[in-house]
Amino acid sequence: MARKQKRFEQVAAAADNKEAVRYQDPIQSQVNKKLEDVGKKFEGKGRTLLYGLGAFVVVLILVGIFYSYNRRSTGAAQTALGKAIETSQARVTDQPVPAGSTDKTFKTEKERADAAIVEFQAVIDKFGGAAGEKALYFIAVTKLMSDRGAGIAEIESIAKGSSDTAKLAKFALAQTRADDGKFDEAAAIYQELAAMPDAVVAKDTINFNLAKVYEKQGKKQEAIDLYFNIAKSAAEAKDADGKALPLTETARDAKDKVTELAPDKAKEIPESTPESPFGN
Repeated sequence: MARKQKRFEQVAAAADNKEAVRYQDPIQSQVNKKLEDVGKKFEGKGRTLLYGLGAFVVVLILVGIFYSYNRRSTGAAQTALGKAIETSQARVTDQPVPAGSTDKTFKTEKERADAAIVEFQAVIDKFGGAAGEKALYFIAVTKLMSDRGAGIAEIESIAKGSSDTAKLAKFALAQTRADDGKFDEAAAIYQELAAMPDAVVAKDTINFNLAKVYEKQGKKQEAIDLYFNIAKSAAEAKDADGKALPLTETARDAKDKVTELAPDKAKEIPESTPESPFGN
């Protein structure tokens, strides 16, 4: 399926794909790789591409963000939830699985989504609680791949709460609103998230997406200001020893956007040159 790039700093460093399966890191690894692969080659391909593309990107982003805030657990509920997430991210292909492979594959995205939803529902039925709440959320975002209208409706319902899962749902809802061209609604949700003391999703991620919406609304200066603040703050950030920190992917993207939209202002962003760990 066509894919478009969006990587967030919340997605943790990936474990080697060849490691024995653990139900957090392998998914993070898959998400990282897929987000990196989502190419600029699909920019400007039109609205027909955008609908399916938007669902794919939202699901990948939200899986990554989920792992950034979720506390690691080895409990049965967490393991079951992890297996369901693994199913939701399984490869879609019409090619036969190589002999000896234990990887799950599906012939269509809908087939994969339907299988994952069954597993998420089993988590809800068997365990309930926090794992069940997260499973309900994943059912909603997974439905974006198979029944977009139903998925959005469920995301809207979850987003009415105040839990961490509800905050993730708000972010997902903002993504879908932007994909649908409802930029005023998307901006309002991003602004609400940005104002929260703990929105789960990193503030730079929220503000970067808000800046993109501002661009769509024709609010060029507001977009430039947000991009600039993200890039400048990151470039000036220091660690506990006073050493410069490397720019995050979001900060680098924000700096690129300032350079594109306001080249002179981009010169005000200091160069970030982290020291070598070898002391050179």
